[in-house]
Amino acid sequence: MKNKHFSSSGEISSSPSSSVQRRALLKGGAAALAFGALAPGVKSDVVAAPASPSPNRTPLLAVDGEAVVATRAGRVAGYVRNAIYTFKGIPYADDSAGANRFMPPAKPKSWPGIRSSRQYGYVAPQGPRGGWANDEEAFMFAWDDGVQGEDCLRVNVWTPGINDRKKRPVMFWLHGGGYTAGSGQELRSYDGENLARRGDVVVVSVNHRLNILGYLDLSGYGEQYAASGNLGMLDIVAALEWVRDNIENFGGDPGSVTIFGQSGGGGKVSTLMAMPAAKGLFHRAIVQSGSLLRGIAQENARRLTDAIVGELGLTKDTLTQIQTVPYQKLLGAAQKVLDERRPRPPGGIPNFRRISDALGFGPVMDGKTLPVHPFDPQAPAISADIPMIIGTTLNEFVTAINHPEYEAMSEEMLQSRVREIYADKAGSVIAAFRERTPHAKPFDLWSRIAAAGVRESAIRQAKLKAAQGGAPAYLYWFTWQTPILSGRPRAFHCAEIAFVFDNTDRCETMTGGGAEARALAGKMCDAWIQFARTGNPNHAHLPRWPAFSADQATMIFDNVPSVALNPDGAEQKSIAES
Repeated sequence: MKNKHFSSSGEISSSPSSSVQRRALLKGGAAALAFGALAPGVKSDVVAAPASPSPNRTPLLAVDGEAVVATRAGRVAGYVRNAIYTFKGIPYADDSAGANRFMPPAKPKSWPGIRSSRQYGYVAPQGPRGGWANDEEAFMFAWDDGVQGEDCLRVNVWTPGINDRKKRPVMFWLHGGGYTAGSGQELRSYDGENLARRGDVVVVSVNHRLNILGYLDLSGYGEQYAASGNLGMLDIVAALEWVRDNIENFGGDPGSVTIFGQSGGGGKVSTLMAMPAAKGLFHRAIVQSGSLLRGIAQENARRLTDAIVGELGLTKDTLTQIQTVPYQKLLGAAQKVLDERRPRPPGGIPNFRRISDALGFGPVMDGKTLPVHPFDPQAPAISADIPMIIGTTLNEFVTAINHPEYEAMSEEMLQSRVREIYADKAGSVIAAFRERTPHAKPFDLWSRIAAAGVRESAIRQAKLKAAQGGAPAYLYWFTWQTPILSGRPRAFHCAEIAFVFDNTDRCETMTGGGAEARALAGKMCDAWIQFARTGNPNHAHLPRWPAFSADQATMIFDNVPSVALNPDGAEQKSIAES
């Protein structure tokens, strides 16, 4: 198996010999597994959301004078498709270029007349995507990387009704890509039309500043830069303020906002839970494969900043020039510093428990914008009343995408890979993972072992939330195995997103499409919808999903969803740090 490298944000990059790049590299792990004893399949009293009706086959409607909504900055025009109103690229803050670079987001400038808002806006500037060079990966993910620009602070809205005084729950999506890449349009699975229709909810997605523009802590260079280490997070807060101030005209309820995100988006959700500026702007939270529990220590963030400023040839006296340095030069300097100074994690697998200690971009625990670590050593008191859904996929980052030969991994190679991470514990770790699935082949075991740290962070986050004694947490594990590419991707990192958004047919290159995936999507999507409505994900078509407690109840999302109590307890014990 070729080496893979992970950034401090959890983003994946490739060595010259590796073919799977960035966070989409993903995947790997055992096929369908036998889990522990099931909890009784008691049906909930909560009524499931209605089944998604067949889309209308009428033409898309985009005509003057229709689908117009007033915002505080001016009126916007969208379009109607399959009875869902869609608005894209609405500014929620001012252009972040020029004098606004490295500054907190400012209110959007107003505009006269009606602004056409039918096309995604600029995406945040970021590095090139290496995955396009890998045929299987590019086939599956079918990325839409958009057009980059610093005027990227935009929201997208999908809603069943406008100007109708209805109070629909709002589901506010945060994209993945760590804190360095991605956008609200990057994956087909992010499209909110089907989710809005199925649940009679308003779906919002957002672009915000990333990498050096969003998380470069320049606070040591002057008070004007005091917030610069957390600008990407403050952008998200500004977008949530836009929802508070404008969403009623889009048929939404500003008093019922659920934030949800995957990978880096889940990390952003976790961070918002600890931010005073976000208090009151959301009411429920969902973390999908993104339980990053610690912010970056400010001393580490400033160490990275000093190295990048030096690479740019700037000093404290000349730092104002950074406002006009071309972005590509900024990116190049940052990447050079990270390439030279960031150590490779053992085994090439990110340790979610230590990501914040490594060199890289992410939210900075600066004592003000982020006064405490999000979930270390305890859940943040400021969001004790916010219920959560927390979970991961079975196989996450290690798969055989682009590499069918990985399926032939030998026992000797398995031992070698596990030793890179767990040293003398390798034998006992492999034995623990083999106990539950004795016939799994070496690559399946390696994939699950490599993903176990991601699940461990999710379990820890759920434990801390439950110990707080406030609102509940619900833990899940997505184990459904895609048939695409002969099943080699398994339950990969990002696999569950299409199911959450009821987009399995739209994402057929990930799911294969069809009735099987569609059926599970309905059950999973309805759970997310019910949670957005009530703070409880239970509905009539799932086994009873208990809130997380000492028994570590976990909803297993597969063709036949089930609930297991501490299903991987022995495995988690084998990898625990002493």
